[in-house]
Order: sequence, then structure tokens, then C-alpha cells
Amino acid sequence: MRESRVLRATALIVLLSFSGLVILALVREQTGTKGFLVGLGLAILPVPLLIAAFRWADRVEPKPWRNLLFAFAWGSCAATLVALLANGLATDWIMTTVAESSSADRDTWGATLVAPVVEESAKAAAVLLLYLYRRHDFNGVVDGVVIAGVTATGFAFTENILYLGNAFVSDQTFGYSGLQSTTAATFFIRAVMSPFAHPLFTALTGIGFGIAAARPPWQRTRRVLIPIVALLTSMLLHGVWNGSASLGGYGFLAVYGLCMVPLFALLTWFTIWSRGKELRTIRTQLPAYQAAGWLTPPEPVALSSMRARAIAQDLARRTRGHAAARAVAEYTSYATSLAFLRQRAYRGTAGQDFAARERALLNHLWQRKDIAQPALAHAALSIPTPPPPPQWRQQGYGGYGPYAPYRPHGPSTGPGNGWGHGYGWGYGTGPTFTGGPTPTSGPAPGGGPRPTAGPTPTSGPAPGGSTSGPGPWPPPYGPPGGWQGPQAPGRP
Repeated sequence: MRESRVLRATALIVLLSFSGLVILALVREQTGTKGFLVGLGLAILPVPLLIAAFRWADRVEPKPWRNLLFAFAWGSCAATLVALLANGLATDWIMTTVAESSSADRDTWGATLVAPVVEESAKAAAVLLLYLYRRHDFNGVVDGVVIAGVTATGFAFTENILYLGNAFVSDQTFGYSGLQSTTAATFFIRAVMSPFAHPLFTALTGIGFGIAAARPPWQRTRRVLIPIVALLTSMLLHGVWNGSASLGGYGFLAVYGLCMVPLFALLTWFTIWSRGKELRTIRTQLPAYQAAGWLTPPEPVALSSMRARAIAQDLARRTRGHAAARAVAEYTSYATSLAFLRQRAYRGTAGQDFAARERALLNHLWQRKDIAQPALAHAALSIPTPPPPPQWRQQGYGGYGPYAPYRPHGPSTGPGNGWGHGYGWGYGTGPTFTGGPTPTSGPAPGGGPRPTAGPTPTSGPAPGGSTSGPGPWPPPYGPPGGWQGPQAPGRP
């Protein structure tokens, strides 16, 4: 298995490196050295903005940098090379086989019919590869939008070098300069008016793959058809945008204002809504681990708020240094992955390695709990109190402390749990749960008494991807008595 992964990684590196060298030679041949350098300097300007926007959208569970680097490299090298070679060949074939037209018609046919199909297919290949071989990092719509957007950003970067370099060569030939130059006009249209054009087209494909990733395995037809429909939609939108250039100035502005801008606003809203849904997933899934003794009561609340996460990291940095802030960030990342893993188990998409991956993530949390848990407890005080998740309300879950109304199932006895660790916050003993077994030996996280029982999920497939039907199934196992955490480093 390891040899296979190494072989795939080596083949991809060789392919992308070769594609990069070829595309570099082709672009330099068309623009010349000076035109290439000018195009490169101008084309790189919108890239940091675009990457920052997609990283912001991906803040809940940031994707590994290796995935983003692959996506950008694929878009800027492999996809661009395919488009540069295939666009011309396909356009020539259409013009000689289907129609006899002028050079102007040839350009219009190529831009409107050929380029959208070739370019969107080439960019979608990167999303497909990560969907197939990095499924653990591909949880839903936001992941699809981010991967597709970064791929398209790489594609637009290389394409802009070519367009801007050719514009500069044209200006040098005809003596144009300044704001009246073709270079300035090209830069304004491609980098100022429409830097999100390519990411918008390809993001539709990413949404399709994100929806497919959330479908259970038995919905095979939907998992295949949804990405295909999304890809065809991205091709259609791309063709409309390219075709608007042949409508004249007013036609172009009409398509831009009535089509592109509203769609971009809609995509932005949908991405933000999907990110909020990810936070709600965290709030819904993590209480199971709280009831089992792995998490403290404030953590599902704090981890489901971007503001509380930032406060926890800042507090750890100010009180215990950068290493502590990094530990809080890692704890947050592992807890988020744990919530999404449990959500996939409900959907039946977690896979047969669910138990091993769950245990590994819990191990990482246990190693960092002494630093992260008190910081998150303090941060939870700074955000509004959300209601408990529906499945916990149905089973009588009333929350702890200030986070929900206190309605104990039985008398609360014993000392306070004291989950404060010097941050000025402690908790009294919470309600006694009766919904299912939890660990009964060993210290609870934070050193207080352990919960005696905890509610269990009431529906969804069991961990491991079973599709045998609704539960109930047991809650996650708890930390064994006296266990000090595993020694296995690295992220699963």
C-alpha cells in the first residue's frame, strides 16, 4: 500500500514538472522573454487574494497544504497544457469538418464551444483525483469549492501570463503605452473585473463532487450523475461568458452584470452557508464524546464557533507561548475531523476503518487536552449560548452550566469538576445520564469525576459504514482508567 502511494506521488510530480516545463516553453515562445516577464508580474497579483479567499472559506477544517499545492500545480501546469494543445486542434477540426467560416468565426466557435469543454474537463480532473484518492479530506461542498477554486486559480494564473504577455507584445509593436494600452485593458478585464471567473466556473464542478461525497455508497447513480451535471453546468456558464465577448461592449456588460455578478454572489452565500452547516455538524456530533468523558462540557460549544476558536488560540499564546497556541490549533483540527468522521458514519460513508480512525483522532486529542481544554472552556464564555442539538434534547440532554437550562434527571452529588486549569472557570457536577454505557473507571478529562452514563445516537448507520439500518448503537469508547495517552505521532 505504501509503495503504491509513493509510486502515485512520484508519477504526479514527474507529470506536473514535465507539464510545467512544456507550458513555460510554449508561453515564452509566444510572448518572448520580456513579454513573459511582464505577463508573469501582472498575472501573479490577483493570486494571493484568491488563495486567501478560499483559505478563509476553508477555516473550519483547513485542507492539507499538499492538496492545495497539487490543485494549484495541476491547474497552472497540466490543465493549461491540455487546454493550450487541445483547444487549437479541436477548433481546427470543427472548422474543417462542420463549417467553412472566416477566421473571426473560428475564434468565436473556439471560445464559445471548444474552450469551455476542454478547459473545464481539464480542471475537473484535479477535483476528481482528490475525490478518489483523498476521500478522508473531502467531506462536502466547501471542500469541493475550495479544491476547484484553487485549481481554477492556477489555471487562470498561467492563462493570464499568456494573454498579458501577448498584449504587451502588441503594445510594443504598435507603440501603445499607459492606460490606453492593450495591456492595461486586458489586466483590468481579467484581473480586476473578473478574477473569480475561472474559479466560479470550476466551483460548480466542485459543488457537484462535494454533494456526491456526502451521498451514501448505495446511491451510486446519484454519486456519478451529480458531478457530471455540475460539470456540464460549468461548461455552459463558461461558454456564455466567453460568448459575451462577441456581443459588443453593451452585451458584454449585460452578461457581466446580469449573470456573472449575481452568480458569484450566490456562490459566495452558498459557501458561507455550507461553512455554517459544518459548524453545526461539530455542535451536533461532539456531545457524544463529551458524554463518554473525552471532552469537557464547553468544548462542543467552543469548537463550533470560529470566534471561540480564535480566542482560545490567542489565550494559549498569551499565557503559555506559541507552542501552546499550536497545540490548541491542532486539538481544534483533530476534534473537527472527529465530528465529520462521526457524521460520515451516520451517512454510511465512513468506511470500514472508522473505528481505527476514530481511535487515532481521540488519541491525538488526549495528548493535547491539558493545554487545549482550559483555553476552550474560557473561550466558550465569550460567545452566545446555542440550544442543545435536537437529538440530545429528545433524550433529555439539558447541557451543563450556563450553556442550557439545567434540568437534571436525578440529584447531583459530589464536588465540582473544576475544569478550569487556572483560567478562572469551573463546573459543578452535571446531570446524570441514562442513555447508554460510558467508561466507569479512571479519571475524567480535567481530573474530576467521570459521567456515569451518556446518551447514544438514535439513528444512522453504525461506525464502520454499516448500512444495516437505524441504530441505536453504542457511544464512543471512553479513555481507559489511568491511561496517559498513546505514543503514535502524526495525523491519521
